[in-house]
Amino acid sequence: MAKTRHVSETPATQLLRQHRIEFGEHPYEYVDHGGTGESARQLGVDEHIVVKTLVMEDDKAQPLIVLMHGDRQVSTKNLARQIGRKSVQPCKPEVAQRHSGFMIGGTSPFGTRKRMPVYVEETVLALPRIYINGGRRGFLVSVDPAVLVALLQATPVSCALAE
Repeated sequence: MAKTRHVSETPATQLLRQHRIEFGEHPYEYVDHGGTGESARQLGVDEHIVVKTLVMEDDKAQPLIVLMHGDRQVSTKNLARQIGRKSVQPCKPEVAQRHSGFMIGGTSPFGTRKRMPVYVEETVLALPRIYINGGRRGFLVSVDPAVLVALLQATPVSCALAE
């Protein structure tokens, strides 16, 4: 087995360990605005299984998290309709950081500063394993997607924009 570089604990990895959830650690070289395409390329995985954590807000400025395939965009219209809100939009970076406690580019759905409702694109749950931010720029964890529902009470939605 290849020796992996250990990454120091983050609120995300602490939460996963606390709940005895198995996860792989995948550090990579963070590139500004590289996104999931860059992390997937460096880790040698399909961008579809790299899940991005998006902090958004509804029409009442209530924050929520959307977990989406790295190679897909969120239809905020479809999401708003499915969760019974008038509208949903991405938070400004500084607002997202305040809600999550994580730096932009290092936002994990695990161990957020503020508890927020989590919505996951339903097709993510069908994958055998996903890569998702581990709470630091340049660091993904691989987990069974069932963890998203079990640990975060993530609600499945269908809000990916058609390709």
